[in-house]
Amino acid sequence: MTDELLRASRLAYATAPPVGDPAFLRYPDELARALTESWPMVLEANSRDVQAAQERGLPPVLVDRIRLGEAHLPQLRALTRSVAEELPEALKPGPATPVGRTASLRKVPKPLGVALMVYEARPTVTVEGALLPVVTGNAAILRGGKEIAATNAALSTVVDKALAAAGLPIGMVTTLDDPSRAVLRELLGRGDAIDVLIPRGSPSLIDYCRTASSIPVIASGGGVNHLYVHESADLALAAAAALDSKLAEPTACNTLELVLVDEPVAAQFVAALADAAEEEVTFKLDERIAAPASTGEVPWRIEPLAEHDFGREFLAPAIGVRVVDGLADAVEHIGRFGSMHTEGVVAGDERIADEFVKQVDAAAIVVNGSLRLHDGPTLGLGAEVSISTGRLHVRGPVTLRSLLTYTWLVAANGTLRSTVR
Repeated sequence: MTDELLRASRLAYATAPPVGDPAFLRYPDELARALTESWPMVLEANSRDVQAAQERGLPPVLVDRIRLGEAHLPQLRALTRSVAEELPEALKPGPATPVGRTASLRKVPKPLGVALMVYEARPTVTVEGALLPVVTGNAAILRGGKEIAATNAALSTVVDKALAAAGLPIGMVTTLDDPSRAVLRELLGRGDAIDVLIPRGSPSLIDYCRTASSIPVIASGGGVNHLYVHESADLALAAAAALDSKLAEPTACNTLELVLVDEPVAAQFVAALADAAEEEVTFKLDERIAAPASTGEVPWRIEPLAEHDFGREFLAPAIGVRVVDGLADAVEHIGRFGSMHTEGVVAGDERIADEFVKQVDAAAIVVNGSLRLHDGPTLGLGAEVSISTGRLHVRGPVTLRSLLTYTWLVAANGTLRSTVR
């Protein structure tokens, strides 16, 4: 099966028009139209996935990852609009620079090739994967988790309709209908037919893809993210940043897991955190921090922070708080347990913030604000298909430009090497 699938993807890539062709510019609009027309069918398929997840006893926060609703359609239509607006700029060649007396040199964008996206239980990622890589001329193979199999089958029909309407080969997007590990293992071994691997999900999924394949990887690492609160911090700001970094989307890759707070202000910080909490949240507290006093009904609960909580994503509305002995202790903890995704510091002392930025390695570092600012559209970088924690090719939001490579175009105009000085 994989041989046939890969032949179809490579044929679609080879026979597609050149990147920048009007067909690619039409595709976002056609995808938005097809999603709108077929949304009831997509929601019906999604309801089957949600029911199956509930019957399997998946936690509510994971069921919410799977669930689509009416509110998702305008969000996905907005994504298609932003991609259509950003694409012409992303495809612009670089400026020409002179070589010798008569030649010139410039970068011309080219697709990466056939991209394999591996992800888990977010059906919106299926739409993102069928959109961003494709408008930049790549063929996409999408392998989502079994939890969204029915939804993906419905979305596959929608995408095929949009591709045909735009004038692109249907094989430019292949949504796998077999989510087994055996099929994934076969694909990961096909560096001869797949040009780039884009895994997105849990640390275990990322690690598996990295170790089981020699295909170049744009890795979206797990989000074991920290916020260091220095004793000079505005504690009200620190509490607001911590809550904003977690509660809006507790399972996202750019959310907060653990606050590292200087001992002199630890109790005051937790009190500020409790005062600011307006919705249900669990605080996992270091044993050195006394639980805040509660009066009447409060939207928070207290649990002890354990060593096994270090280096893991809670995947729930929960924030750990650990006492540290200054900047060096915080940096050491992040270096040991962080995933190099998003780290933050709240400090009134600019020297501390500067040292934190110098010493911590992550795709993004946020000073005096929410970790969830690390997002392509929010930062004005454009639509993204993931956030990369790697050091090569791209780091941070994987935007349209990140899904392109380039050719050096040498307009020689008769220039010979022997004449260039």
